[in-house]
Amino acid sequence: MPRKVEPARDSGPTTEAVPNDEGGPLGTVDPVNPLVPGAAPRPPSGLATVTVVVGFGGLVASLVVLGSVAEGVRSQEVFALDAWATPFLHSIASPGLDALMNGLTDVGTSLVIIPILVVAEAALLRKRHYGLGLLLGVAIGGSVVLQATMKVFFARPRPQLAWAQVLPDGSFPSGHTMNAVIFYGALALILWSIWGRRVGLVALGTAALLAFGVGVSRIYLGYHYLTDVVGGILAGIAWLIVVGAAFRARPTWRPRRVRIVGRLGHSATAPRGVVKP
Repeated sequence: MPRKVEPARDSGPTTEAVPNDEGGPLGTVDPVNPLVPGAAPRPPSGLATVTVVVGFGGLVASLVVLGSVAEGVRSQEVFALDAWATPFLHSIASPGLDALMNGLTDVGTSLVIIPILVVAEAALLRKRHYGLGLLLGVAIGGSVVLQATMKVFFARPRPQLAWAQVLPDGSFPSGHTMNAVIFYGALALILWSIWGRRVGLVALGTAALLAFGVGVSRIYLGYHYLTDVVGGILAGIAWLIVVGAAFRARPTWRPRRVRIVGRLGHSATAPRGVVKP
């Protein structure tokens, strides 16, 4: 009499291991099959585009309000911090502090940001993190367009100081500060998404310190008012939120393959959306 063979129980589909499965502020970098329980399908691609466009418009409107209020308050000499911050920082100047501040202000320049950007993009593309590469490019590209637009719109004169060089472009907002907030903040969020919360928190803390240092250096060197730096910080944070929200709302850009591993010891792969029994 033939022996009855019990069907093997499948342990269920599993995905290949990734460095981080916590998601993080940007959501899951490599989402599993949406048909698997616990995974939500992505919204349509138009939502990501609408988020960026509407968010960018809202950010410009917020900066217009912020800049108008700051300029009006300063002209009435009510906002005393603008008139206090620069003389105070200049009063503690020293050769060592001069070198430190010049180094910090360089952190927000294209001379430092562009090489790091190229290396980061190459690493992300090599690991096939195309969405994260796009996020980083959109973030820093939006920063350049946004600050250039606002500088032309406000045309706020730079501080006129005997010991500082007067730059030809507008003062509000601080472009170096905005670049530092957006670029290093985006890098920190990317590290969080790939390597997890512990690495992400350290990276975010480092990015915050760098951005703060860049902002202080711009006031110390006499290139900006305090409100210019505050405007750059607020604009940078807001734009990061916009780009991050668009990334979370992104569709699935390419088919993924899910590895099905059962107790029988064999494995198979199936296109995304199709699970082999």
